[in-house]
Amino acid sequence: MYEDFKYKELTGRIIGCAMEVHKILGNGFQESVYQRAMAIEMQLQGIPFNREFVMPVYYKGRHISTRRVDFLVEKHISTELKAVHLLDDGHLAQAINYLEAWNLEIGLLINFGCKSLQFKRLINSKFKPS
Repeated sequence: MYEDFKYKELTGRIIGCAMEVHKILGNGFQESVYQRAMAIEMQLQGIPFNREFVMPVYYKGRHISTRRVDFLVEKHISTELKAVHLLDDGHLAQAINYLEAWNLEIGLLINFGCKSLQFKRLINSKFKPS
């Protein structure tokens, strides 16, 4: 089924970067440490990204706030990092809300807080091609 995913090559490369970071740093650091390491690893791998990218939030066409996505990769993939013992529904909801608010089709939720790296590939079911 993975073969059918949109942006599968790029998401695979991002996950590969996260695996490398987790292999070297392990778990136990704060999220900001993993974010800095991911930025270095993605640069080394030639993956274009914006770190802590400020994205607007709209309600009925009106700008009401902004939120920062940890990484916006190639202007297509929202990548949210966590460093928690257990991903919960709140983390998943936050990542999906970001996709919907910014009309991005694909996202990644990556957790460095466990012994083994955790990641979830997210699809925005409300995505509207522009």
